[in-house]
Amino acid sequence: MQPTTLFYILIAILIISFIIDKVLDFLNSKHFDDEIPDKLKDVYNKEEYQKSQEYKKVNDKFSNITSAFSLGLTLVFFFVDGFKHVDDFARSFTDNSILVALIFFGIIMLASDILTTPFSYYKTFVIEEKFGFNKSTKKTFWLDKLKGGLMSVVLGGGILSLIIWFYQFSGENFWLYAWALVALFSLFMNMFYAKLIVPLFNKQTALEAGELKSAIEEYSKKVGFTINNIFVIDGSKRSTKANAYFSGFGSQKRITLYDTLINDLETDEIVAVLAHEVGHYKRKHIVFNLISSILLTGFTLFILSLFINSSVLSEALSISTPSFHIGLIAFGILYSPISEITGLFMNYMSRKFEYQADNFAKETFEGKALITSLKKLSKNSLSNLTPHPAYVFAHYSHPTLLERIENLEG
Repeated sequence: MQPTTLFYILIAILIISFIIDKVLDFLNSKHFDDEIPDKLKDVYNKEEYQKSQEYKKVNDKFSNITSAFSLGLTLVFFFVDGFKHVDDFARSFTDNSILVALIFFGIIMLASDILTTPFSYYKTFVIEEKFGFNKSTKKTFWLDKLKGGLMSVVLGGGILSLIIWFYQFSGENFWLYAWALVALFSLFMNMFYAKLIVPLFNKQTALEAGELKSAIEEYSKKVGFTINNIFVIDGSKRSTKANAYFSGFGSQKRITLYDTLINDLETDEIVAVLAHEVGHYKRKHIVFNLISSILLTGFTLFILSLFINSSVLSEALSISTPSFHIGLIAFGILYSPISEITGLFMNYMSRKFEYQADNFAKETFEGKALITSLKKLSKNSLSNLTPHPAYVFAHYSHPTLLERIENLEG
């Protein structure tokens, strides 16, 4: 294949992907003003529903602006040989391929962050502020950016360096070593994310003795699920939106409840949400997702190993010297259609698992309490109650609120 042909294939993939996303967004936006289904009439009153409609429309418009800006910037970068200029600049400092790759991606990531930060700032302090969600201070916003950037440098840079090193000493077999590295890293993060990463951004405290803790302990005893680690996280530090999640395995497993969840829901509703999370563990969903992620990573790295030695990948981006980091850029775009397909499958499985976790909560605790909790959480986050089916299929990892309620009542 000629480099010029590959160049335009890359451009076509970027544009087609953008068009598909915008078509889905357009179809979804046409449902913003739909009448609320009868089963969901009690989620919003008239004023609240109008507020949720406005929130959806503001976010849709903002998404269109940011995605168009991102695509335009990317296309300009491609056509002015931006990758070549950055690569030349990186090579002016060193001939070491690992250092060149780190400088190259460091410049790309820094430039991207500088250009997108104003949008992130506007989203947080204008849109989320307007609708009463934002609780983050400007200090917290910038500290989060700084911490996130440092983590990307340390973790991302470290993993990239090791993968390139594997490539240097093992050639096309590098993918096996890289796969083992990523698998171990994924397992480690799943086990210790809550202990090592979360504290950098949030304060976690053990759930205090009281009505809620007693109710949780009673439920866990009933279903034979040992929960020694129940933590409350200060989610209200940044937003009024609520959440709960399960992490870790064995002695490291823990339940994390947002303080906003505790403030918004009654005790039986919180236990119902917890029962749903326990359902994910009992039904082996966490293990499935971890194994699936590792297998998909192995598949991706294997496909990468088949193409990374091709000089056409680098030449398509106007770079005469083939290199791992340039090949990685081109391959990432070429692989994105496959990634979209695997993403659709994982979303499908995720929606299926949500039904199973809901059923577990219904069978072991109370379906009605879970329904009222889901309605409250949807109301408090101004959720879209009438999304387009195609948008749900492509983007939703959870069934719609209506689908979940119908399942729980069935």
